[in-house]
Amino acid sequence: MSGPGIDYQAVFQAMPGAVALLTPGLVYVDVNEAFLSVSGRTREQLIGRYLFDVFPDNPQDPSATGMRNLRASLERVAATGERDSMALQRYDVEHPDRPGEWRERYWSPVNTPVLAPDGSVALLLHRVEEVTELIRARGGEDRAQLLESELYTRARELQEVNERLRRAHAREREVALHLQEAMLPTPRLLGRHQAAVRYRPATGALNVCGDWYDLVDLPGRTAVAVGDVVGHGLRAAGVMGQLRSALSAASRVADGPAQALDVLDLYARDLYGAESTTAVSVFIDWDNRTLAYSSAGHPPPALCHPDGTVVLLDGATDPPLGAAPDHASRPQGHTGFADGAVLVLYTDGLVERRREDIDTGLARLTRTLAEHHTAAPDALADALLGNLLPPTGSTDDTALVVLRLRPPSEAGRPYAVRGTRRGMPTAPARGAGAVGRAG
Repeated sequence: MSGPGIDYQAVFQAMPGAVALLTPGLVYVDVNEAFLSVSGRTREQLIGRYLFDVFPDNPQDPSATGMRNLRASLERVAATGERDSMALQRYDVEHPDRPGEWRERYWSPVNTPVLAPDGSVALLLHRVEEVTELIRARGGEDRAQLLESELYTRARELQEVNERLRRAHAREREVALHLQEAMLPTPRLLGRHQAAVRYRPATGALNVCGDWYDLVDLPGRTAVAVGDVVGHGLRAAGVMGQLRSALSAASRVADGPAQALDVLDLYARDLYGAESTTAVSVFIDWDNRTLAYSSAGHPPPALCHPDGTVVLLDGATDPPLGAAPDHASRPQGHTGFADGAVLVLYTDGLVERRREDIDTGLARLTRTLAEHHTAAPDALADALLGNLLPPTGSTDDTALVVLRLRPPSEAGRPYAVRGTRRGMPTAPARGAGAVGRAG
């Protein structure tokens, strides 16, 4: 028994709809009584077996594409963690006791991921609605054939439209990624600190290309920023490039981050698609060893002191760009830093998860940062991505900048800023550390 006196195994078996549970590798784990009835198989013929060993394609009739479409759907759900409702499919099902004898069946499946606590796909819930009898409804052979033809043709058309949309979305995603890579700053030498940058595109077909980062090395100071455009795809990539360039230029002449964001806010009000963009900018003063920061509705940067204490720089936050009715000067916060401190800027894809409060993600960030704060920036960046992003990937883009703060006199030779955009590192173990908030 589990839950408040509810036997969920009994509920599962009593469900009127045909339901099967599969591993991500498409092996049957459990089926209910309705599924046994619909499939014409016994429990022993299903449990522990690979789905397409039990229900293979009909080699005698290549027009029966149901099994191939089902495989693609289940593999897509396992990879993305997103539900997939399939159009009506024709399946040729082999008789369990008479090999080579096939029966034409029509099923309408829905495939849903069952997530583990860490967000990975633990199981696939495969629900089937049997519509064979509907298609072969009574009323004469001509009428039955007509109904079968209409329903099946419409379902095939819907399936083909869905596949074309998926291909078009995939092409747009690839173009947007290439466009973003061309517009984001390339790794270069920065003389006063060690830095690592990371970008991870979202796992969804369209959720890509709203995030950016930028580092500007100036005499006596460095400006670092990250931002996130609302929206996805090629339009968001174009807006992202314009805003990143505008903030990069403003940072070179502004007195501080608040003034740079003031200029960006004015620009964003005249740029279609830039409304409600979030951004945060930090100016590092190497001579005075202070940070000036300002945020336009963006998650707060994290500053980790050499002793492992983490402070969230959330004392100067205003609404996103263009969100206020009238333009107004933005606030600016200040805090000091000691030699060897670590500054981390990121976008919300790093700390936000579905059905989870953002404070939980921020706490996860501070714990990981505290535990790995002595690591080199590259290793620390990988640890943050490994511990904070779900195993199946994030549904939003993630941009990350990690800087080891060292004054000019201790910088020595320049350090290379290393950046990666693809792949996922192995997640190190999580740790705990102190956390505070900067005023």
